[in-house]
Amino acid sequence: MPLTAPLSESTIVITGASGGIGAATARALAARGASVVLAARGVEALGRVAADCRAAGGRALVVPTDVTDPAAVTDLATRAAAATGRIDGWVNNATEAVYGLLTDVPPEEFRRVVEVNLLGTAYGMRAALPHLRAAGGGVLVNNASVLAEITMPYMSSYNAAKHGVRGLSDTVRQELRHEPWARRISVCTVLPATIDTPFFANAANHSGRRPAPPPPVYPPEVVARAIIRMLERPRRETYAGAAAALLGFQWRLLPGITERVLGAYGARTVLSDRPAPDTTGNLTGSRATGRARGEWHGMGRMLARTGAATGLAVGAAAILTARRRRAS
Repeated sequence: MPLTAPLSESTIVITGASGGIGAATARALAARGASVVLAARGVEALGRVAADCRAAGGRALVVPTDVTDPAAVTDLATRAAAATGRIDGWVNNATEAVYGLLTDVPPEEFRRVVEVNLLGTAYGMRAALPHLRAAGGGVLVNNASVLAEITMPYMSSYNAAKHGVRGLSDTVRQELRHEPWARRISVCTVLPATIDTPFFANAANHSGRRPAPPPPVYPPEVVARAIIRMLERPRRETYAGAAAALLGFQWRLLPGITERVLGAYGARTVLSDRPAPDTTGNLTGSRATGRARGEWHGMGRMLARTGAATGLAVGAAAILTARRRRAS
């Protein structure tokens, strides 16, 4: 079921709203007149995003929150409902990452990535559901990434956590179907392709090389639009960026071959040739500035890089065809 009120009369909570996809989504919602409740650790960055939202014609409330603290997430929901009267939608978007071989990533950093991406989403869902019930319905959107379906090397904790987010979303959706009070509550999952945000610059890194986004790279507004479509017309799952849908199709059709092809592709693209020192990135403190975009010029290069992804699909199909011919 969609939101029980138009966006211009709705309150939407967004975690990870201090930059990247969260900031882009908040600004897009505010431009539609929605009330947005912005949650993240970076107070100054949240303030910048809130100012932009108000300038766009929306209403914005800042609630600094670490999503790994379930009490803090519950307080976020309570404050949002108290300030605006209700919660109509909730977007679980907070994310962190660490790059490196599994054996090179410190256990505490692996744990932190899982806590932010997976447990933070679970805490958000737990906090949101009672308020959506009180509002007579609403929409939960979980940002799972296309890496909830496929995998790329050097991102083991992120891949594992995002796969967990997708499974969590599916499970809660099943549970709510059997609860009469939840019939007007929708649980949706968005699977974005590679997005041009500060994510890569802010990630922890123990690879010795600078992280880079595997092409094609899309602007964050592509995801913001997908999230808003889900709030207005919920569906269980959607991709953001044509490359994500293409890669998901490949993975389902040819899982073994696609795993190997993406492994080779990721080994060449996930990490650049530029050396980089070890860093904990934003795992130990916010590095957000309120900026939605990174430095990868997603809009200008989107078509060319989509072509690269198409070439990857053709290559995988060619491998399959060659193997079938040899077998016959």
